Amino acid sequence: MAGIYLHIPFCKQACHYCDFHFSINLKKKKALLEALKIEIGLRQQTWDAGPIETIYFGGGTPSLLNREEINDLLVTIRTHFEITTGAEITLETNPDDLSESILSQWAEVGVNRLSIGVQSLEDNHLKLMNRAHNAKEAATSIALAQAYFENLSIDLIYGIPGMDDAQWKNTVEKVLAYNIPHISSYALTVEPKTALQKFIAKGVVPDVDDEQAQRQFNQLVAILTAHGFMHYELSNFGLPGYFSQNNTAYWQGKPYLGIGPSAHSFDGIQRGWNIRNNSAYIKALEAGEVPITYETLSTTDRYNEYVMTGLRTIWGVSLLKVEQELGGSYAKYLKKQAQKYVDEHLLFWDDAVLLATKKGKFLVDGIASDLFMLNLR
Repeated sequence: MAGIYLHIPFCKQACHYCDFHFSINLKKKKALLEALKIEIGLRQQTWDAGPIETIYFGGGTPSLLNREEINDLLVTIRTHFEITTGAEITLETNPDDLSESILSQWAEVGVNRLSIGVQSLEDNHLKLMNRAHNAKEAATSIALAQAYFENLSIDLIYGIPGMDDAQWKNTVEKVLAYNIPHISSYALTVEPKTALQKFIAKGVVPDVDDEQAQRQFNQLVAILTAHGFMHYELSNFGLPGYFSQNNTAYWQGKPYLGIGPSAHSFDGIQRGWNIRNNSAYIKALEAGEVPITYETLSTTDRYNEYVMTGLRTIWGVSLLKVEQELGGSYAKYLKKQAQKYVDEHLLFWDDAVLLATKKGKFLVDGIASDLFMLNLR
C-alpha cells in the first residue's frame, strides 16, 4: 500500500490549540494550488513505491476547496500516478463548510470518505477552542454528510477544561446515536506558542488536567467498544470494515508522498519534509524545485519508529519482524526493556507480538519512549 497526503494550509480562523501549519490569509490560495499540481508532477519522477491506494486531503481546512479545485488536484494525481480501483479518498472537513450542494459535488469528483472536525457538541467548549462552528452546525453537518457518504469519520476532543465526565459521556452517546462508523478522538494538548498556552499562562483558561483526560479516555474506550467499535489505534475507533486505510498505512510503515508546505513523506528508509512556509513553497515550485529536506533513517531510527507506532495499534510490535528486518540485538533489547512493563501489566506478549494492555493504552507513548534504543547505530 502507498498513499498521497495533500496539505491544504488555509483556515477561516485559528483554533486556540492548533500548531499545524496554516494561514487565515487566503490570498495565495490559487498560487498554492498551482504549486501543489507542479509538485505532484515533479514527485512522480522519483516515485517507485507502486500504485496509490489512498489519497488524503488534510490541513488546515481542505473543505475550503470547491469542486473544481478538488477535481483539478485529483486529475493531476491520476495523470502522474497509477491509482488503484476503489482507492480511499478522504477529505478533512469542518462542519460550517458543509452543505448539500458541496457534499454532492465532492462525491461526484471521487471523494469517498469524509472526516468531520466536530470536536465537541457543546457550544461553550467550541467557543473555548475558537472553533468556527457551533453545536447545532456540528449536528446538522453529520446528518447532511450521511446522505452522501457512507464512509464517515468524526473527530472529538476530550480533556477540555471545564468539561466534566458526565458531559463527555453525554457527547459520546449523542455521537453514537448518529450511527457513524469511525471516530477519532484526541486529548486536548497544550502546544508551545499556541493561543491556548498563552491563555493558560495568563490564567484566562484553566490548565488541562491529565487525570481528567485519562478518565475520559477510559470512558470513551468502554462506551465505544461496548457498541462494537474496534479500538484499532490509540486515538481511533472503527466498526469492522471502516478503519482509516490512510492512517493504517502510516502506522504500519507503508510509503507515502506528502504534497504541500510542511507535508512529510516516507519511502521506508528515507523521510522528507517540505518547507513550512507558503510563500517559499510557491516560489520554489514556480522555479521547478521541490523545497524538501531529507533524512535517511538509521536502523535505530527505524526500530524506534516501529516501536512508537506499533504499540499504539492492535497490531503491536512483532519480535520476529524486529529480528528479521533490524537484527537480533534489537529484538533482545526490546524484550529486556519491555519486561518491566509486562510485570506492571501495562504491556503483554501475544505469542511474539508486544501489545499494550487496557491499563497501558493511555500511557503508551511514554512507555514507547522508554523502549527506544539510543546508542546503537
